Amino acid sequence: MSRERLSAVDVIRTKRDGHRLSDDQIDWVVDAYTRGVVADEQMSALAMAIFLNGMDTAEAARLTQAMIDSGDRLDLKVDRPTVDKHSTGGVGDKITLPLAPLVAACGAAVPQLSGRGLGHTGGTLDKLESIPGWRAQLSTDEITRQLADVGAVVCAATEGLAPADKKLYALRDVTSTVESIPLIASSIMSKKIAEGAEALVLDVKVGSGAFMKNLDDARALAEALVGIGKQHGRKVTALLTDMSVPLGRTIGNSVEVEESVEVLRGGGPQDIIDLTVTLAREMLALAGIDTDPVEVLASGGAYETWCRMISAQGGDPEAALPKAKHVHVVTAEESGTLATLDAYGVGVAAWRLGAGRARKEDAVQHAAGVICHAKPGDRVSAGDPLLELRTDTPDAVAAALESLQGAYTIGDPSPEHKLLIDTVR
Repeated sequence: MSRERLSAVDVIRTKRDGHRLSDDQIDWVVDAYTRGVVADEQMSALAMAIFLNGMDTAEAARLTQAMIDSGDRLDLKVDRPTVDKHSTGGVGDKITLPLAPLVAACGAAVPQLSGRGLGHTGGTLDKLESIPGWRAQLSTDEITRQLADVGAVVCAATEGLAPADKKLYALRDVTSTVESIPLIASSIMSKKIAEGAEALVLDVKVGSGAFMKNLDDARALAEALVGIGKQHGRKVTALLTDMSVPLGRTIGNSVEVEESVEVLRGGGPQDIIDLTVTLAREMLALAGIDTDPVEVLASGGAYETWCRMISAQGGDPEAALPKAKHVHVVTAEESGTLATLDAYGVGVAAWRLGAGRARKEDAVQHAAGVICHAKPGDRVSAGDPLLELRTDTPDAVAAALESLQGAYTIGDPSPEHKLLIDTVR
């Protein structure tokens, strides 16, 4: 069927009845929806048909291409190999902050176009905006220049990047079709491929604090992402990592920046160091760079790159970060071993304290969040601090405490926490 004779009803019917969409059908419906020819209610019906009947890798790859073609592509004219990382989001997931300058200090160019937090998962841009003067919005020229000068940039996506994805994502959010693996995968990959990096490492989280709660769904998403990347000629690896326990000891915005700087200065929690180094090694391997990130981290080179990266975007890396006006400490009711600490419960608590937002237009409190004084496996005595709740709105503490009911237990030690679960290539 020629594209002139295509209609939204025909495309919807094809997928509703469990058939494959042709390349022409996908190209036409994405273009027509972006231009306003296909109505929201029609695209909603198609999204639900995809949710119910799925897409194969070739369909999802074509959907990705159509969303890329709806807007601009970044042309990254830099002399270094370009490699990026994308995380599906979690609680305390601050890894981009130490990772981007570390990989850049090893010789790659890292164009990290990031987003904001929604619900219990934090946003990289929200965290960085707690640094006085730092700005997220950069022009394409500024992005390219900073990549050439510094080697790393973390900023908001430019307006013209995959506008079809922005429009479809907003629609999925209000039609209960967010959880579709082909729609998630094409959304992620359309932005990442349009961004222009030659290689991509994906951190697919699995567990209570992640979008994907079970391993089978997380593996299916990882395979879909890698499959789309290969169809588009990109070097892509996906790591499945655990998100049943918060990453590090801080959940919030400024508190996560502080912890990231600790890591860049040679300290910080071991799980943050381990995951940062693991992802860095994978990124450098895809970029063809034979440098040990552990040595670069120890040398202070990554911290120096961090300072240059923050300064290049108007921030002051030496400035004091916001501090919360109110602190509430949750203490251990008995002595023993902290057996569990549920990522979702802690993430919701941080969100309710003001660290996150319920709607995209909401503001966040940069100083709000949760400090974990103990992690699973740690011995605690009755009265010891377990969690420190920080907020500028004391009235929010009651709701945060409610979300922590049952989120931690003191008792028999749980099995050793395994951060890296699997790798999909």
